Amino acid sequence: MLSQQITTLIDKELKKYPADQRQSAVMAALRFVQDEKGWIAPDDMADIAAYIGMPQMAVYEVATFYHMYNLKPMGKYTLTVCTNLSCQLCGSDETLAHLNKRLGIGLGEVTADGKYGLREGECMGACVDAPMFTINNKKLCGRLTSEKIDQILAELDGGQA
Repeated sequence: MLSQQITTLIDKELKKYPADQRQSAVMAALRFVQDEKGWIAPDDMADIAAYIGMPQMAVYEVATFYHMYNLKPMGKYTLTVCTNLSCQLCGSDETLAHLNKRLGIGLGEVTADGKYGLREGECMGACVDAPMFTINNKKLCGRLTSEKIDQILAELDGGQA
């Protein structure tokens, strides 16, 4: 069941679109659920579909198409590493290898303490800063080196790297 806060946000989003285009609010609705819960469960997608008035499969298709939606718990900090061509040419393989070693997890996994999740993402539109990752789909971190990654992780750990 969607919370009152989420339905209020969806209602505000729906006002942006004509009445016959309610499905246009689906991406925002998915984001609202993820922001509140940290991830989007199948029941959440069904609730969104019912609230907006669109087929459940259509909501599922949107949620699985875009890399910014977590369809399972992905940790307090989800690191999404861009692996498209520009980032790959600039070292995203090394970025992933360093994160694998530092965190002890692979793509799609979460650390045992639930603090970090690691995902692969599509182009983030900032190729000049390659290689890069996002933290929780909100903060872009670019021009990554092993040292810079360690610094970012230390900041996330509250100074305890």
